[in-house]
Amino acid sequence: MNSVLIIDDEEKLRNLLAKIIALEGFDVQQAADCKSGFKKLEQSEVDVVLCDVKLPDGNGVELSKTIKEKYSSTEIILLTAYGNIPDGVQAIKNGAFDYIIKGDDNNKIIPLLNRAMEKVALAKRVQQLEKQLGNKYSFSSIIGKSKKITAAVEAATKVAVTDATVLLTGETGTGKEVFAQAIHNNSHRKQKTFFAVNCSAFSKELLENELFGHKAGAFTGAIKDSKGIFEEANGGTVFLDEIGEMPLELQAKLLRVLETGEFLKVGDSKSTKIDVRIIAATNRDLQKEIAAGNFREDLYYRIAVFTIPLPSLKERVSDIEELANFFTIHFTAKTNKKSIQISKPYLQALQLHNWKGNIRELKNVIERSVILTDGNELLPDSLPNEFQQSTTTQGKTLSAFDLASAEKLHIQKVLNYTNGNKTETARLLNIGLTTLYRKMQEYKIG
Repeated sequence: MNSVLIIDDEEKLRNLLAKIIALEGFDVQQAADCKSGFKKLEQSEVDVVLCDVKLPDGNGVELSKTIKEKYSSTEIILLTAYGNIPDGVQAIKNGAFDYIIKGDDNNKIIPLLNRAMEKVALAKRVQQLEKQLGNKYSFSSIIGKSKKITAAVEAATKVAVTDATVLLTGETGTGKEVFAQAIHNNSHRKQKTFFAVNCSAFSKELLENELFGHKAGAFTGAIKDSKGIFEEANGGTVFLDEIGEMPLELQAKLLRVLETGEFLKVGDSKSTKIDVRIIAATNRDLQKEIAAGNFREDLYYRIAVFTIPLPSLKERVSDIEELANFFTIHFTAKTNKKSIQISKPYLQALQLHNWKGNIRELKNVIERSVILTDGNELLPDSLPNEFQQSTTTQGKTLSAFDLASAEKLHIQKVLNYTNGNKTETARLLNIGLTTLYRKMQEYKIG
């Protein structure tokens, strides 16, 4: 129920207002002065405060400022026996919703209360959405406990509080934009804008205009000045995905942004100054791109101030179960189905798969399975054909359930645990190094 607090030292008027407002379905509380009114606010949630301007221990105009500072979503309507324009102006400046005269404006109170309640409801909805967004793009939302993903989260957490440029590397679908958002949301820039742009999605001309904007008359159809992403994101963060795809001419303009915080709009002769943090990402080997003449070496050293490699699913097989459970719950709720569990054969098939699309591919596969499943358990027959079996050398086919498949999976897990150290892997498996190499070749373990 929407709640109203009336603060007024005139008891008869206060009681009358309370009865009128209660009849409209509001929960009403009363207080006779600033001190007791503020105590009511501390004890329970109040949506709207109806407050007299002149109170025994203070002034309602000043009290409205104090209330808004501590309870930003609470709205205040001030009541006064005498109209006073300076007080009214100051009340609005202090955050009051409105300022009305007692007696003359009594018929306005209920409509005014309803409008104030609408504003409160909207503010609460915004706060809820901001909280959901914050949770979605927080480091705690990144699923997995394997060594490599834990190391990536720890590194990102440390760099988030700085203004350092970050380069996220890794295969397609490893969660680079999720990390970029989490870094932004854990920085001092979190109240400002986060812009993400895929550098491979535009031609050179369109990407230049998208990033830097243009002046009127810069080209046919440019009838007015236009801001680019860098100008729009001033004070915030720009995430440049697939930066390895950026044309060399634009790389030079980006280098200037990183070095001076300035850039030229298309068709402009005057520099625009900005304060933007840049997070870049790539699935390419930029060192090879530099050697091939496709990427500027000086730009590379500017964007790679702090590099965070994101592991592929092949490097974090132990996280697949947790990820699969998360996506299963998500898509079960989204499709309005009853609780669905993951069967052991289904999970083993996931763990044996070579995830070229990584987490994005896993998410899509789980969604498909949930849609196809009629029962309460995900089974291998709901997986795409390529999951049903994997092939070894010598033309021998392994099902997802036999001993050889289990051996392959175990070897892969131990290799992941040792970060690819084959000598240590052989020691932990209690087999010779030669035997390990032979089995890796047999099972096509890279």
